[in-house]
Amino acid sequence: MKKCFVGLLCFAFALFLTLPAKAADFELAKKSTLEEILKRGELRVGFEAGYMPFEMTDKQGNFIGFDIDIAKEMAKAMGVKFVPVNTAWDGIIPSLITGKFDIIMSGMTITQERNLKVNFADPYIIVGQTILLHKKHEGKVKSYKDLNDPSFIVTSKLGTTGEQAVKRLIPKATYKSFETETEAAMEVLNGKADAFVYDLPYCAVFYAQHGKDKLVFLDQPFTYEPIAWAINKGDPDFLNWLNNFLRQIKNDGRYEYYYNKWFKSTDWLKDVQ
Repeated sequence: MKKCFVGLLCFAFALFLTLPAKAADFELAKKSTLEEILKRGELRVGFEAGYMPFEMTDKQGNFIGFDIDIAKEMAKAMGVKFVPVNTAWDGIIPSLITGKFDIIMSGMTITQERNLKVNFADPYIIVGQTILLHKKHEGKVKSYKDLNDPSFIVTSKLGTTGEQAVKRLIPKATYKSFETETEAAMEVLNGKADAFVYDLPYCAVFYAQHGKDKLVFLDQPFTYEPIAWAINKGDPDFLNWLNNFLRQIKNDGRYEYYYNKWFKSTDWLKDVQ
């Protein structure tokens, strides 16, 4: 009987010690962005329209694309309204941190530098940097290594992993930075630059849309870049929900449907501005 009493005392003491931690966990859960979304009745999604086929603007001014469709599915799963927030790329992480939206869904590559500022969900697609080359270099330039010379003008978009890849792997090339990926690609198409370095999906679409007569597409990625959704740090509940949502749509057919719609077809090009 005495041993039983001592055992009960030990159990009660252990339970008492866990109470503060349990209370702290409950308080953390109440502060989750997920709870704010549910109370607000809106999922505010930050992105920069123009990264084909992830997020774009159609001829009627509507936002369309792979990320947009997945974001709508996400809002539906939460039972809330989808609210798009189009944001300039160079300010997209600061805008998330200051609460202008709840999540970045904008074809963002996970990098260690970005991961210091935000948390990433599990990757939903893997891409890498590829090259759109001016036709005059066909057969002469076969990889990014051949561009590592000051005589070559290489373009990409400001603040992207394309720009980082040029500076890291093609440092001797003459680099020109642009505010948008379209401007950077058009520079090559118009013969003002030799090569455009950017993510595989965008290069594939631009090549299909504009370039078969003027461009060469070196479509073998020379970097490894996982793309994921970004949220504010310190929010394990929201992160857990996102990873489970991603796992669900990848196994119930929804992810495959939207992937085929945007990445395996170019039917949507006729609707884009």
